[in-house]
Amino acid sequence: MKGKDLFNFGPALGYFFRKSDPNRKDNFNLRTMHFINKLSLAMFLVCLVVMLFRYVL
Repeated sequence: MKGKDLFNFGPALGYFFRKSDPNRKDNFNLRTMHFINKLSLAMFLVCLVVMLFRYVL
């Protein structure tokens, strides 16, 4: 594994900005699951940035 592959956040950030699939059924449970996933991924990325910022300082 190369160093540049460790910091490839493209798939993680693409999860936030993808369009919904019109062929997929949409219900409350699915929307809630995706909201919780996006929230936890955002919290993780913010904490990662904060930890890296503190490490540098």
